[in-house]
Parts: sequence; C-alpha cells; structure tokens
Amino acid sequence: MPGRVLIVDDEKNIRRTIEMIHRNAGWEAASAPGVDEALSSLDKAAYDVVYLDLSMPGKDGIEGLREIKSRRPDQIVVILTGQGTIERAVEAIKLGAFDFLEKDCGKEKILLTSKNALEYGALAAENKVLKRKISGRREFLGKSRPVSEILDQVNKVAPTSARVLIMGESGTGKELIAQAIHDRSQRKDGPFIKVNCAAIPEELIEAELFGSVKGAYTGASESREGKFEAAHGGTLFLDEIGDMSLRVQTKVLRALQEGEIERVGSNKTINVDVRVITATNKDLAKEVAAGRVREDLYFRLNVVPIVAAPLRERPDDIPLLAEAFLNEYCDEYGLPRKTLDPQVVELLSRYPWPGNVRELKNQVERMVIMSSGKMVRVSDLSSEIRMGKPSVAGAGKTDQPPQTDSAGAVSTAQTDSVPSTHAGPETGGIHFELGAIPLQEARKQFEREMILRALERNEWNVSRAADELGLERTNLHKKIKTYGLTRGSQ
Repeated sequence: MPGRVLIVDDEKNIRRTIEMIHRNAGWEAASAPGVDEALSSLDKAAYDVVYLDLSMPGKDGIEGLREIKSRRPDQIVVILTGQGTIERAVEAIKLGAFDFLEKDCGKEKILLTSKNALEYGALAAENKVLKRKISGRREFLGKSRPVSEILDQVNKVAPTSARVLIMGESGTGKELIAQAIHDRSQRKDGPFIKVNCAAIPEELIEAELFGSVKGAYTGASESREGKFEAAHGGTLFLDEIGDMSLRVQTKVLRALQEGEIERVGSNKTINVDVRVITATNKDLAKEVAAGRVREDLYFRLNVVPIVAAPLRERPDDIPLLAEAFLNEYCDEYGLPRKTLDPQVVELLSRYPWPGNVRELKNQVERMVIMSSGKMVRVSDLSSEIRMGKPSVAGAGKTDQPPQTDSAGAVSTAQTDSVPSTHAGPETGGIHFELGAIPLQEARKQFEREMILRALERNEWNVSRAADELGLERTNLHKKIKTYGLTRGSQ
C-alpha cells in the first residue's frame, strides 16, 4: 500500500519530478525547498519516506539529516546525490540514512527504493511493538507541554554520553524517561539494566552492583557478575540513588571516574564501559547538605538534570494515558476492548493523582475488572475518584516529594513521622495515635499493612504486587516471610 513521501531539494524541477513519480504510483507527496521548511512539514505531519538533497545552499543534507534524526530517530531518509558526492553520501549512511540515490537514476529505481523503505519502516515498527510486548516495556506518553519539554531534553541528551539525573515524585515515569534516553542513544543495541537502590538491603547492594567472588560473604557459593558488568556497552539506570549508603557511593564514584570496578572479595580490576543514568524522588542538594550524599558524586551525576512533572501538572495527558492503560489491561485479561464514558474522562482529568501515573494505571486496571459492559461508566470508579478526594491529602506536593505507592499512600520509608490516621473506612484503614507506640513499631505495622493490601489487590500475584510497591520480587518475598503473611492474613 503506497505511503506518504516528502521531497527536500532546492531545485524545483527535481522536487516536481519525484513528486509526480510517486503520485502516479498512488503515493501522497509533498515537497520543501530547504531543511527548515522540511522540519516544519515534519512537525505538522508524518511521512513514511523523506528524500533529502545532499547539496543545498544554507543547511545541507548532512546537517538536515542530523536535525531530522534528532527530532524523529525512526524517520526513514533517502539521500539524493549529484556527481562527485558519493563519499558524502556514504557519510550520510553512517549517520542513519536508509539509502542514497543519484538524481538521474530513473523512475523504477526511485519507486523501488520507496517501496523497500516503506516495507522496512513497517517491519521496524512491528519489531518495536513485539519487543515492547516481550519486555513488558512502556513508552513515556503524553502530549502536554511538560512532556514535550522532557522529550525535547531527551532527544538532545540521548546521542551524547552525558550523565542524566532524573528528578520527580514517585510514579511520574522516571524509569520510562531513562529508557527513552537509552533507546535514542548510540548504546540502544546494548543492555539497559535497572537497579532500584531503595529496594535492596544495604548489606547486599554492593554485591548487586559490582558482583562478588565465591566465598566473599556467607551464602556466596559461586562468583557472579554485578549490574555494572551486565550493563557493559549499554546503560545502567540507578533508581532512588539517594537511598544508597555512603560506602557504596564511594565505589560508584570510582566506577564513574575510572571506568573500573572490583567485585566484592576480589582486588582484580575490571574495566566497564557504562553510561549511568540516575533518578531520585528526594532533593539531592538537601541530602548533600545533610551529609547523606557525597557532594562529588552529586556533581558527577547531575550533568544534565531532567524533572519529571507530576500528573496533576499535566492533566491534558490523562485521557491519553487512561486509554492506553485501558487497552493494555483489556488485552492482558483477554477482554473485548472497552471505551471510557466522557464523564469518566472528565472525573479522571480533575482528580489530583497523588500517586501520579502509577496510581492512574492501578485505577484503570480496577475499572477494567469491575466494569461489565463495553463502556466504563462513573459507577465503575472508586469513590475517591468520583468525589475527587484522595485518601491521603497533599501527597507528593512538598519540596522533598514523599514516596507513594500505586494507590497514592505515603511510604513511611520517606518520612520521619507517622500520621495519626491513614486511609479511610472504604479500605478498612489503620489508625495510629501519636506517641501511643514507638515510631519503629508503627513503621513495621504500616509496612505490613501496605504489603498485605497490595497482595490482596493483586490476588497474591507477588510480581505485580512488587511492581506496585516499587520492590524487587525477591525482597517482597523476604518481607512476606518476615511478617508471616498468608492468604486471609489480618
């Protein structure tokens, strides 16, 4: 099936000729006399193939190719060459051009190249979808100004080797931003390794990052590589970097400065080539001032800061996200696709979402399960959404955003005080009187209750509950055992 083509050339006759060749073959065709005009056209519409003249006054084809690829990494570009420009055309191929053609190559060659480019684009898109399904990966979605600004930063920093620090409240999609940077980088074919520093006990985090040799510690029955080695040639994403101990921070700093690590229990140096991207929901400058984060490490990590906006600041994205999650869960549960009642969309857009995108995702999953018809109606929403009142008011709105679980509950791991009440009668909330029990005991009770609720919401699917709570599955298993939780626990 013919597609859409854009021809960029400063010669009017060339543009007209290639346009007519495609139109006569059933393609939609447009043209632009220069790079700036082409970029403007690409901002307004999508084209399957762009034919780009290599030699033009002003911005030439090489410069144009770089700008097009920085904005649209997957855009297929065919370079048009004249005599004596073959070497530069080869340079364009190295920069990501699909192919190059001489301008007088003939109609058949042009149409064959366009057909091949169209088929390649379709296969690449299908492959991307299949990879995402296999890996369970999602894209950072949105059309609001905050999202546009973030994606603009991502497109600028991704091709470089600069380190990026992503800041924002829990549930705002920091991992997806890191994934987007990796996918647009020169390391995209290498591994993307994720580590949640807050979910790994302090005594294990060093071995997790740097690996260990047999006998290095109790239970180390064999040597194993760490995440730095696993990420060699790719990207290592360190989430919640503010929760890392000072001792481990020192070793991370060395890895960043020297590009080398040592496994726990070994003095053998291992060279690693890794791009490190970090994320936090804390104010790291305050953590540095408090002595909990090394200043030199902070400056090493904070080369390019990106702030992930909370969902309440991007309400225009809520309908788009809700629909994407709706289709995802309908497919996951084998249900026919559903639609959202306009009133539901309005209520979702007005809700403040203290748990951010993670909370929206959980609410949509609930809606998919609870709704019986082809349309999700207001009656299928939780009372929180219908009333527009979160069970925890003001979560995530301080200078140091508290960590929240997917239901918007404040995690006690991020606060030094326990609220006198939490949740409401609808969830059978837990209640603490200030000073009635020690803080440490209150935290344990709170954590036990949070884990139990997450397990029950996910029908004791430990993987899903761990994802909701922001924990590694093995860590959640340990906590279940610690608290003696079983189905029917109270």
